[in-house]
Amino acid sequence: MSIVRLGAKAIDTSDPVLGQVLASAEGVSLGRRNMIHNGGMQVAQRSSNVTGVTSTNYYTIDRWQNVQSNDGTVTLSQVMDAPANTGLVNSYKVDVTTADTSIAAAHYQHIHHKVEAKNVQHLMYGTVNAKTVTLSFYVKSNKTGAYGICFSKSDNTRYDYVAEYTINAANTWERKTITIVPDSNIKASGGAIANDNDKGFVIKWILASGSDRQGAANTWHAATPKDTTSNQVNFLDNTANEFFLTGCQLEVGTEATEFEHTNFSEELRKCQRYFYLIDATASAGDENSPIVRESATQAALTYFLPTNMRATPTVEGANYGRIVGYTTSFGAAATATVTNITVRTNINDGQKIDLNLTHGSFGGARVFSHHDRNAQAGVMGLDADL
Repeated sequence: MSIVRLGAKAIDTSDPVLGQVLASAEGVSLGRRNMIHNGGMQVAQRSSNVTGVTSTNYYTIDRWQNVQSNDGTVTLSQVMDAPANTGLVNSYKVDVTTADTSIAAAHYQHIHHKVEAKNVQHLMYGTVNAKTVTLSFYVKSNKTGAYGICFSKSDNTRYDYVAEYTINAANTWERKTITIVPDSNIKASGGAIANDNDKGFVIKWILASGSDRQGAANTWHAATPKDTTSNQVNFLDNTANEFFLTGCQLEVGTEATEFEHTNFSEELRKCQRYFYLIDATASAGDENSPIVRESATQAALTYFLPTNMRATPTVEGANYGRIVGYTTSFGAAATATVTNITVRTNINDGQKIDLNLTHGSFGGARVFSHHDRNAQAGVMGLDADL
């Protein structure tokens, strides 16, 4: 008997009919099961390494947010370290750079992944048919012990499902699975998730948590935020501590299937709905994006987008570059530093975005002008993340 899995269902390929269709399906990723984007930690548009992190933001790997309120600091990285024989290459690394040996009651250190509400309507929360889901992931740390997972739903009545897993062996990749079963509250109207572009779920990997945020395991908690249990380790207690995460998958059913690999371009396109990298370099003329001069201090710039963004984005980055203007001989005759860039129009059509550039005086007639980021450090992008 040869068995493959279609979602959470086991299919016997020795069946004379199914066998003809699925005979070679063993080991093949069937469908699009995974509700988590970039679960293999492939895409890192903003940066592959950020040091001295003390606050909440998306710093490195796309769709993976550092969330913290404590007295420590961490370094966040995309690294080439992953469990063997899984096809995974990258992982999200958290490295303690300043320890916090005593976590205050309200303090915490999390890794968040937010799933857009439009992508979880098939779970039918808020009805008696609400579906069970299973979360699976690979984890490694030198800090062994109990860690929390929180599955948080904020629409209507807030509910936090708290679970616990254990890192058993130091510096060893381990796969963990957690099944989240809807209770009577989730199946009632207060458990519904609006069909919009806001948060559907927030999945939280807990690295440290004060007593205010601790609750019972394997339980849905209403209203008051609960993230983990009283068994939670304090990952921040030593600068030698490191935490690695990859192969994250959320799927319908009671069993975890093999991690669903997708190609890099598909994962990038998913991520670009939430963050679109305009420029990661600092070279003169690297963008060569034509602009329209509107006044001595204003210009307009259009970018065509690779996918429909979740919402009207903001411009991320502080070093905005310059405008370069050319005469009829196409010699660069004038430049002006860009002091600010803002989104000019909504992008509901999903095709393009218009930006407004504020700059120093850019006088004279020009037949062609472009925007570049000459000698400007850091990335510039459009941010519409949850």
